[in-house]
Amino acid sequence: MRRAAWIATVSVAVMAGVAGVAMGQGAIPGLTAGDDPNQARRQLLDAKAAAQAAGVRAEKLEADARNANAAADHTAREAAAVAARIQQAEAEIAADEASIRLIEQQRAALSATLARRQQPLLRLTGALQHLSRRPLIVSLLRPGSVQDAAHLRALLATMMPEVRQRTAALRQEIDKARALAAQQRKAQATLIAGRQDLNNRKQSLSALETRQRLAARDVSGSADREAEHALALSEQARDLGGLLDTLDKAAGLREKLAHLPGPIIRPDRPETTQASEEEDHTPPPAHLADYILPVAGRLVTGFGASNNGGVSRGIALAVPAGAQLVTPAPGRVAFAGPYPGYGQITIIEHDGGWTSLVTGLGRVDVRVGDRLVAGAPLGLAGPGRPVVGLELRKDGQPANPLDQIVRR
Repeated sequence: MRRAAWIATVSVAVMAGVAGVAMGQGAIPGLTAGDDPNQARRQLLDAKAAAQAAGVRAEKLEADARNANAAADHTAREAAAVAARIQQAEAEIAADEASIRLIEQQRAALSATLARRQQPLLRLTGALQHLSRRPLIVSLLRPGSVQDAAHLRALLATMMPEVRQRTAALRQEIDKARALAAQQRKAQATLIAGRQDLNNRKQSLSALETRQRLAARDVSGSADREAEHALALSEQARDLGGLLDTLDKAAGLREKLAHLPGPIIRPDRPETTQASEEEDHTPPPAHLADYILPVAGRLVTGFGASNNGGVSRGIALAVPAGAQLVTPAPGRVAFAGPYPGYGQITIIEHDGGWTSLVTGLGRVDVRVGDRLVAGAPLGLAGPGRPVVGLELRKDGQPANPLDQIVRR
């Protein structure tokens, strides 16, 4: 009776192990509550796209810098190229971080699967070890043991191929866990190297900006007066929209003055002078051909969306703390400094009556009156969880910045 019970016990243990392995053979289950692998994958793809775009822009700016004749133009384009490389490094760091998050999520799911399989496998292993410890001489001395062993051997011969088949998937997942650990170590090493590269590029940009400031010392007096005038306008304006309207009018006046004919030298024979037709000038562009976002980030407010009871006149981007910001298009700095409720802001006037407003900066690296090439560094995003705003206006009317980017 005890022999039959012993065979039944071993058989039940083996069957339980087989059933447990079979239950855990399916696909890796979903992530734990709160994890969103789809969001991490989107962030990874967006970061890779931003890094590629910044790299292409940096290569173009570096080529422009090499071909520039004037020293000031060379330095300006070189600074813009370094700023693009900084944005590329920031995007690559974001991609590495998203990749590490994905790997951690996969490892957590795999660990949960292996944990569920642990108990039935332990029972199976225990039964097989119990059987292997039974000495052959004991089976020969006990009546009926040989017959029992033959029955058990036949049972195991039937079950073991199934056990091997069921555990093959488990061995593959253990190998997958090791591969994920290796990928994580590699991604972490890449992340550390990327951060070091980012620090080096920031130091290069700081040195270039120092050279630019030293080269501009001769005109610092007039720049200071213009900055003071812009600050006074901001204090007089009712709100940010009023400041933009005032600066738009000033920009329009400057553009009209720029198109007036220059002084004409008095001719030797005034009686032979003839009136000339007004010279035609190139019409202002209908759109900004090379418009870019000042920084890569997650869109949190779209153009025309409801915003504090009103309608958004621009877009808002959630960006990493301290991210590098650049000018969306070539132009002239009309305002740079703090504005109540918006942090540090910059207003850039572009050709053709276009104006860009960038808000939410933690640090501004430009001055009023500066002429900027496309992609020139503007400053850095603030600490914490900064949100950068971008408004675009055409002749004083709000326009969707994303429409200009699509046109590129």
